[in-house]
Amino acid sequence: MGHVALAAKITHVPSMYLSELDGPRRGTRQDAIDGHLEIGRRCRALGVDTIVVFDTHWLVNANYHLNCAAHFKGLYTSNELPHFISNLGFEFPGNPELGALLARECNAAGVETLAHAHTTLNPEYGTLVPMRYMNADQHFKVVSVSALCMAHYLNDSARLGWAMRRAVEQHYDGCVAFLASGSLSHRFAQNGLAPEFAFKVWSPFLENLDRSVLQLWQQGDWATFCGMLPEYAAKGHGEGFMHDTAMLLGALGWSAYDGRAELVTPYFGASGTGQVNAILPVTPQSGHAIPRAVASAADGYTAVASRL
Repeated sequence: MGHVALAAKITHVPSMYLSELDGPRRGTRQDAIDGHLEIGRRCRALGVDTIVVFDTHWLVNANYHLNCAAHFKGLYTSNELPHFISNLGFEFPGNPELGALLARECNAAGVETLAHAHTTLNPEYGTLVPMRYMNADQHFKVVSVSALCMAHYLNDSARLGWAMRRAVEQHYDGCVAFLASGSLSHRFAQNGLAPEFAFKVWSPFLENLDRSVLQLWQQGDWATFCGMLPEYAAKGHGEGFMHDTAMLLGALGWSAYDGRAELVTPYFGASGTGQVNAILPVTPQSGHAIPRAVASAADGYTAVASRL
């Protein structure tokens, strides 16, 4: 019935908002903003009606959660970086119908998921920043998914992504984009050193690790990447333990995925972290059964989950 038209791993660095404002940072993140604008243009061209964001700033301690209220509007100030994002206005429609479908299919796949349609909870800035640039005219409906998962296995996040794609393709009458909103390495600069690392990655090790990963993505070597994801998430300081990335790869077919990443914003450093905007082409999955690599991945993810 439905169609997943676009998938991407995206940045949400708050310095994008600073880049709009008068001051020394004005214009310094235009490349990241332009990447978001391009993703928004492509979503429009593909007929996307709803953007589902895997948000690594939405922290949860049990279950997976979807914020699928009918409408979102407000002012947002970041509790982490209030000097970067303060009184950011936002407004866009939600999609309660799709949220309920996604949660239902995730639960059927054995991943406990709750959809919140009647809530005063607003999205976090992992959703708000990209929607500022991709959805300024409120063209798209939005569903936000918790992806800072504190007591969860990465294989469950991959299964959740797979189940969400199945929900769209089998039960939804519309067109959806999935966005994994989070950095690659996410080791912030030590307190007092943030200005020095405003445009740098924290260490040569982390920068080279990130760049090697992006080479795998551009080559389409997803079997290697999926195999290394647990250690990459841990040793590479992956944002949100890289649950957003596991969700996205689960939706795309996990290690059987055969697409090649397109970097619409080249890799860059921000406050010590490694960032990118990368579109991952959506390719056909074989049948509707959960990919074997996802179903059998539990042992490989125990090392990551056990430290949470």
